[in-house]
Formats: sequence, C-alpha cells, structure tokens
Amino acid sequence: MNTAPLQGIRVIDMTQVQSGPSCTQMLAWFGAEVIKIERPGKGDATRDELQFDPKLPSYYFLQLNSDKKSITLDAATPDGKEILTKLIQSADVFIENMHPGAADKLGFGWEAVHAMNPKIIYGTIKGFPQGSTYANLKAYEPVAQCTGGAAATTGWYTGECNVPTQSGAALGDSNTGMHLCIGILAALLQREKTGEGVFVFQSMQEACLNLCRIKLRDQLTLEKLGYCTQFPQYPDGNFGDTIPRAGNIEGSGVFGWCYKCKNWETDANDWVYVILQRGEKDFELACKAMGFEDWLTNPDFSTADARDRNKQAIWNRIQSFTITRTKDEVVQALAPYGVPCAPVLSMKEIQDDPSLRQAKAIVEIDQGGEVGKFLTVGCPCTFSNYEPNYGPCPELGGNTEEILKGIGYTPDQIRSFAKNGTTAPLPDGQM
Repeated sequence: MNTAPLQGIRVIDMTQVQSGPSCTQMLAWFGAEVIKIERPGKGDATRDELQFDPKLPSYYFLQLNSDKKSITLDAATPDGKEILTKLIQSADVFIENMHPGAADKLGFGWEAVHAMNPKIIYGTIKGFPQGSTYANLKAYEPVAQCTGGAAATTGWYTGECNVPTQSGAALGDSNTGMHLCIGILAALLQREKTGEGVFVFQSMQEACLNLCRIKLRDQLTLEKLGYCTQFPQYPDGNFGDTIPRAGNIEGSGVFGWCYKCKNWETDANDWVYVILQRGEKDFELACKAMGFEDWLTNPDFSTADARDRNKQAIWNRIQSFTITRTKDEVVQALAPYGVPCAPVLSMKEIQDDPSLRQAKAIVEIDQGGEVGKFLTVGCPCTFSNYEPNYGPCPELGGNTEEILKGIGYTPDQIRSFAKNGTTAPLPDGQM
C-alpha cells in the first residue's frame, strides 16, 4: 500500500533559488510528482552558484531539489506556451516565484491558469503583501528579515555590535516555502469540498513576521508599561518607543542566557544555553545543581521578580560555573536536575550526530555520478506509516522527453522543440 500523503498529485514547479524550491521539495517528499520547469541551457540559478566543482551542480541546488523531475522549457515561445498549458491542464498545483507581474506578462498569471484548469491550486511567492508600499522591491533573504521584524530585534544591544542583525536561519526563504506549503496543503483539502482551485499568495515579509510574533507582543507590552522585564535593559537601561535588540534572552518570562564554557577561546562554539525557570521548585533544583543554595534565602535572587532586577549578578555567577566546564559537562551537570539547557552545536557537530542520522533529520542522498553521496536536512515531520523517498536531484532537462511523451507529443514533435529553442538553447547567433 502506498501511504504517501500526496500520491497522485502533480505539481508544476516554476520556481527557483530557495523559497519556492523548498516548498516544492517538501511536496515531492510527501509523494507528489513535482515537475520542475527550467530554462534551456541554464536551469535553476542555484545550479551554478557556490559550486564545489565548476562542472557539477552546487550543494545549494542539490539540497533543495531532491526527488523532482526536470523539463527544460522556454515558456515564452509559442510551442513553450502550448506545452506549459498542457502541463497545467494535467496538474493539481502550479507554483511560481517570479518577480511581480512576470507571470501575468508571460500569460500564466492566476486568472489565465485558472481558466486553463479551474481545479488547479495556484501558489505564488512574492516579497511583500499585495498592495504593500514595498511591493516592487526585489526580495532576497535579508530584505525579508529587515522588513519582517527579525533584523531590528536580533543582535546585541550595546557597543559597536548594536546593529540590526540577520538570523542564520532562512526566515525569508525556506521559512516562506514552508508557509506556502501549509497553504497549498490546506487548499488541496478545501478543493475536496468545493471542487474548485484557489489562488494562494505567500509573501516573504509575512512569513518572516509570523516568526516574530512575540516581538509584536513585546512591542504592545512596551507601549503599555514603558518597559519589558525580560529584556537586559530592565531595570536600569532606557527603553525608547520600540523594542530594542536583546542579545541572548530567552524571549518569554524565564531567565535564559548563553554562557561561555571552558574552551571558548579555542572553540567558537564551546558555549551553553541555561534557563532559570520562574517556579520556586524549579529554581531550587537549579541552585542545587550549581551549588548556589545561598540564592534561595537571598532576597535579591529568591524570587523571579527579584532575579529580573539583578540580571548582571546572575549572569556573572552562572558564567563562573560554566567557564570551568565544557558545554557537554555543563549539560551533564544540570540536566539531571531538570534545568533547561543545551550545548551550542556547530553545523559540523549536527552533521556528525548519529542520533540525527537515525531520526532522518539528516539524510544521505545518492546523486550518483561524480557528485556521489551528499547530506541534506530531511523532512522535518515524521509519519508513523510513511517515509519520504529521498531520491536524487534531476539532471537539467533530464525528464524532458518523458514528460512531453506523457502529455501526448510524438518523437518528431519532441525533436522539433529541441531544434527551435523551446526545450534546448539555440546555437549562438541563431534567433
């Protein structure tokens, strides 16, 4: 029995780089047939971006296009338009992330595609909401983080490093793809009730903002009280009219911070995150774990509100505990007492963690050929009765003939498409 959630669903993937391909890769891992439309002779822009070998596709491309099919197609030619129309008529989902207005200009905007196939789900990714002041800006990852609340609220709060800072997580790109994926899945369920396709619009700014929800909470609290107790600026610092950057605070009411460990000077990631919970029993256990029982009777530390007012003294003392131990030793000392804590893991450590391999959080894909095997991040959700097929990424145009035959074209027609520039680049100087 095939238990793939999206078995039988065909997706026409007219996206490139990261935001769109991250969405369509997830659909492929859920079992959909994903047909990636690529420019003849060029393909997805990431194929030759940050390559480890100039002759081979980059890991950037490989990690975002597993288990898809590739057709090379110039949708601006008359034959290309006809082919894409037939593909759309055969599909359940069409997704694009072209710049604003480009799909309409090409003849494949929502209204046109809906007329071709009234049951199709049309997904689009743009930088900003429809009607936004910034709607015509070219959107990249940093653009989304800067306009979505992440950059202004991330980073250090004093000194030369007090600058808006990007998160290392792809809040604007892959996060947007995951948001669109949710919308596409909901739209497919909706179609079961209505029988009609729908337009699903996802902006990078909104996806980023959705993950900054608690920062809006903080802004509302600041406007009511004039301060936020969990921030390092409280109680002695000044709050302006907007939420400042807050270093390594946990973000809620608990007392969290990132601390140096024994080898921090030679190992940039020998750090640990430790949280003091607000509950009296939880705090008592943390004090026992670190040998700080005197805090239990000291009015400067014995209550959560008092600890909010004495942050620097707490940071300094916990730092004195962690600096004599490695990050793993700190975790081993605190975890038995139920103290929330974690080592700062480098990508090297994550890559080599056998438990993550076992859980399929990190998976190995066999691309074959000169690329061979490579690692990527697996499907982030686990099904009790289904495991994704982590297949290789397609060669540029590697499925063109198969796909064209599947929608009724003859071998002679397929050869003519390659000659007239529809599915293969024309020779230099030929128009």
